[in-house]
Amino acid sequence: MISRDFEIYYYSDKKIPAVAAHTHDYYEFYFFIDGHIIMHIDGKEFTPTPGTLIVIPPRMKHFARLVDGSIFYRRFVFWVTKDYLDMLANVSNDYNFLPDKTADDKFFIHKFTDIEFNTIQGKGFTLIDEIHSNRFGRDAKILLSVSDFILTVSRMVFEATNPTIEAADSTSLYQSIIIYIENHIDEDLSLDVLAEKLHASKFHISHIFTETSGIPLHKYITKKRLDMCRDAILSGADIAAVAETYGYSDYSVFYRAFVKEYGKSPKKYKDEILRN
Repeated sequence: MISRDFEIYYYSDKKIPAVAAHTHDYYEFYFFIDGHIIMHIDGKEFTPTPGTLIVIPPRMKHFARLVDGSIFYRRFVFWVTKDYLDMLANVSNDYNFLPDKTADDKFFIHKFTDIEFNTIQGKGFTLIDEIHSNRFGRDAKILLSVSDFILTVSRMVFEATNPTIEAADSTSLYQSIIIYIENHIDEDLSLDVLAEKLHASKFHISHIFTETSGIPLHKYITKKRLDMCRDAILSGADIAAVAETYGYSDYSVFYRAFVKEYGKSPKKYKDEILRN
């Protein structure tokens, strides 16, 4: 690794050098985006599908073999040391949720939904962009972004593998609204729909949300959708298709909203981040 504690890289290749089975002294979080490869880990082999996370613990042998070079092999790789995770664990042991999945010399595999994986990729690109920047507060923002990246991935895995626990914790209407929006961000989120799904009046939903969060519900949904659109665009999805997927049937409405939120067009935003 270049830094002492962590590194993150995005790769897109049509050919890769032959790499023998190797090990690291740190945890590897491998996010498979696209391509046709065979992963070899600890003497086992399998073919990952887009949206797959593999957590490989220190000193476990692994390598990837490219099968089809006509398709771009795209992936994120995030490396982090045990010492750094232990430091974070002084704040919350939740940081060790995924590394603990590899206890007893195991590796861990999880498949995300398309929406979840778009979010992860967006946060990965944001972290890479910050690492290559020279903006005020860069070092502090990098630490915050690393923390957010680890916890976001961990929370998604936890909630997918512990659905009953999440449901039990969702006792307030506000929490229920937030969770429903996050799980159905690509669907109709009108007040009529929320009222039907959450068994509460439209007025009560709107009032509780604004009272608790400080912003109107429709503004929150718009911001959330634009963030999801941004993440999907950074992951390589077609811009017009992304707009339609997340509820913008009129591209000009999406374009104006995106520029208002991020200060530049979707294409310019994507090009400026990915060129780093």
